Amino acid sequence: MLNQASGDRDILAKKLKISPYQLNYITNSNAGEGLLFFGNTIVPFIDKFPKDTMLYKLMTTKPEETK
Repeated sequence: MLNQASGDRDILAKKLKISPYQLNYITNSNAGEGLLFFGNTIVPFIDKFPKDTMLYKLMTTKPEETK
């Protein structure tokens, strides 16, 4: 789960039992930051992937970065 609007965060926090600490990862977060869900486990992540690699160019979702 990536950045979420305030109202959506409130709903998701209640439904998915996301702690206030974990909500920080989907509040005004940057690209490559968010929460991963594995069953009942929630794992916060920050991934600062190097942009000067072929793998980044293959994985990016920003069309302007694929040229």
